[in-house]
Parts: sequence; structure tokens; C-alpha cells
Amino acid sequence: MSLTILDWEAMDAEAQTVALRRPAVANDEAIYATVRKIIRRVQDDGDAALRSLTLELDGAELAGLSVSDDEIAAAEASLAPTALAAIDLAIRNVRRFHEAQLPARIEVETMPGVRCERITHPLDAVGLYVPAGTAPLPSAAIMLAVPAAIAGCPTRVLCTPPRTDGTADPAVVTAANRAGVRNIYKIGGAQAIAALAYGTESVPRVSRIFGPGNAWVTAAKTIVAGDPDGAAIDLPAGPSEVLVIADAEASAEFVAADLLSQAEHGTDSQVILVTTSREFAANVNEALDTQLGSLARADIARIALEQSRAFVVADTKQAVSLSNRYAPEHLILQVQDARKLLPGIRNAGSIFVGAWAPEAVGDYCSGTNHVLPTYGFARSYNGLGIDQFQRQMSVQELTPDGLAGIADTVLELAGLEGLDAHAAAVRKRLEALA
Repeated sequence: MSLTILDWEAMDAEAQTVALRRPAVANDEAIYATVRKIIRRVQDDGDAALRSLTLELDGAELAGLSVSDDEIAAAEASLAPTALAAIDLAIRNVRRFHEAQLPARIEVETMPGVRCERITHPLDAVGLYVPAGTAPLPSAAIMLAVPAAIAGCPTRVLCTPPRTDGTADPAVVTAANRAGVRNIYKIGGAQAIAALAYGTESVPRVSRIFGPGNAWVTAAKTIVAGDPDGAAIDLPAGPSEVLVIADAEASAEFVAADLLSQAEHGTDSQVILVTTSREFAANVNEALDTQLGSLARADIARIALEQSRAFVVADTKQAVSLSNRYAPEHLILQVQDARKLLPGIRNAGSIFVGAWAPEAVGDYCSGTNHVLPTYGFARSYNGLGIDQFQRQMSVQELTPDGLAGIADTVLELAGLEGLDAHAAAVRKRLEALA
């Protein structure tokens, strides 16, 4: 299976736009109609709906919705020491990077007697969703649970789909528990999002929901976020994607491996190569064919590669311009002096600099967060961080002299806007000071 190689400069503007277009994301109204019905069932019947939907959709009959202490202990005991060590190292690195993101309190005297502050509080309750579709994702549990704990959110609720035997994936449970989450529920899909947004007898209601998911989960997040009685969500998410900028000196083996590491996520994933050398693009295609043969998820990767591209550009400046236009979730720079490209990069979820920074380290344990905007939303959204788990409030405090010093400005601006009551709120205080 090979990438289609295209000469960027040989295409007109319309052809370039078509070539950069991502695979269509399922936005079938039938999905939304089904999800709305699921949400209503959960709103109407609570835990009973969650049990029946789990049996219908996941094939699991649950004695209890939550993961018990005994189940947590059994999950940890089932993992090899090497797995536990890997989970712990990932948690440490993610914690170290995210602790550095905690905001400092801001306090400024904008003019004598006028003090303005910005104070930060954690969200009261957050919902963390960890999917378990074609592969369990303990890394997602780490990426969600660690910043929630650092931010200090008092209520942290994690939902993940059960296996057919009624248990949650042991690696997901262990990662969540070691990252500080105690409220873990064996609930998946749209019904989990509904439970988090509206609450049930067992599942606490949250104010914001985090985490990736399939088309039904994405639809459910969209619906509850549009409901004033629902819950906010983290960021727009779609199929996983990576763009690699490589020059003729890069390793075709490395680049092919990076492309396949994203292609194996799902059949709707997209991988893009942007290179200054057509010969290099051909070498990458040869490496892809060779490496595919050893992959357990080769069939998934092959389908993803069918909708992926390799673009040949004139130079790295044009490569960066193309990348900014595409706005990838992951951007890998495998060029000489890769760090020199950073100032020109404006739109990317997460950047991997140099030959020795594979995207896989960001997925698991470098320390950065792997919950990132996809489908071009990196133009306007950043990846998950501490700030999404907190809220900020502004504060102002004035002395009598401070109000007197700023009063003329307020009165003038209120007059320009024709808002007499605003002016009166200041004028009455000035009269009291006279």
C-alpha cells in the first residue's frame, strides 16, 4: 500500500484544496437521532437505562455500574510489573509537565486606588471518558486524570465501556486509579456522556466532559454541550491524523513508522507526508510496504493509507505553509535543523522536533497531553491542559480615591453609550464623598 505522491506546485488552488481535504466524518442525522433517544432514556430512567443500554450495546450484564475497590485491586494484580512501571513513569512525566502549567495569581493596580485581580478555581466536577473500541486506552486515562487532579477538581468521574464479562479493562482502571480517580464507572458510548451530563442515581453530574470517542460519543458530546442543562465539553475531536515534514536527508524508515503509528488508529485516520524530495517519497512508500507486513492492525492501516497523501514541495518554507493550511493534530519535523522551523508554525496540535521524537512518545509518556484538536481545529483550539479544568474570575476593588480618580472616564463612556444608570451608579457615590 502506497501513498499517492502529488506535486504541490503543479496543482492549481482548487486541486490543492481537494488534495488536503480530510475523509468525511460521519455526521449522519441517523446517528444524532439515535443518540438523542439514548440521552432521553438516561434522563428518564437513570441507572436502569444505563444497565439496559449496556446489555443492548456492549453485550455486558452489570451487577453494579461502578468499579469496586476489589475490582481495582484485581485489575492491578493482573498487570505485569513492567506494565505498572510504564504506567507510573507516564503519570510522573505527564504530572511534571502539567504542574508547570498552573497559573499564577494576577494582581495589578491599574491606577492609584484601583486594584484588579484574576483568581483561579478548579471546576467542581469533571467527567473523563476513556473509550475502549478496537483497543483499550490506558494512556487516555492518564492524560485526562492527571491534569484534573493537578487542577484540584474535587469530583472526578471516569467512564469507560465494559468488556463482555462485565469488567472494565484492567490497564485503564489501574491507570485511572494511580492517577487519582476513585469514581470509575463501567459505562460507555452515548449513554456514558448522558450520565455525566445529567447525572443518575449512581453517576454524579459534572460540569464539563473530557475525552475522545467514536461518532456516537462525539454526537452525544455535541448535543449535551448545546443544552443549557447539559455539560460543556473539552474540544472538537475527530479521527486521528499526523503530518510529517521531511527532507531528503531524513530516514524513510523512521517516517514510514511514524505514518503507520497513526494509520493503525482507525480506518478513518489520515496521514500526510510533505517532503522536498520525490525520491524520498518513493522510498517512504517502499518502507511502508515492508513495515505493514509485520503489523497486527495492518488491515486498518491499509484502509487509512488509501485516503492519505504525499506532497512534494519546493522547500521547507513551502512545507510549513502547507502544514499551517492543513493544521494537523500531530506535526513531525524530520528535517535538518528542525527547530529552526518552529517560529513559522502557527497551526498544529502538538509538534515533534527531529528524528528522535516519534509521535508515539507524545501519545504515551513524554509529558505533553495527547488529547488534541483534529480535523483542522488546531487553527483555533489548543490541546488539553490544566486551564480547561479550571475557571478564572476577575475581581476589582476600589478605594474612595480610586473611584474619584476614574469617575470622569466612566461618566464620559456611559454618556457615549447612553447608559444613564451606569453613570448614576458612579455619580451617587461621588455625591456621598462630597
